[in-house]
Amino acid sequence: MSATQANNPLHGVTLEQVVTALVDHYGWPVLAQKIDINCFQIDPSIKSSLKFLRRTPWARDKVEQLYIVTKLRS
Repeated sequence: MSATQANNPLHGVTLEQVVTALVDHYGWPVLAQKIDINCFQIDPSIKSSLKFLRRTPWARDKVEQLYIVTKLRS
């Protein structure tokens, strides 16, 4: 494992695991308030969120950053 990956809090964590952990921690309504994207607001699901986040880098970055901050606080 490279030093870069050793310090990467997302190393070995899938996007699905990230979204699932955030939904479990915050719930859809609070997650939609924290990150203002339609896939969290209108008929949210893990599947639709993953589809959107995989093709929208700026939104994925916001989700990953929230995950990192949430994990650091717990």
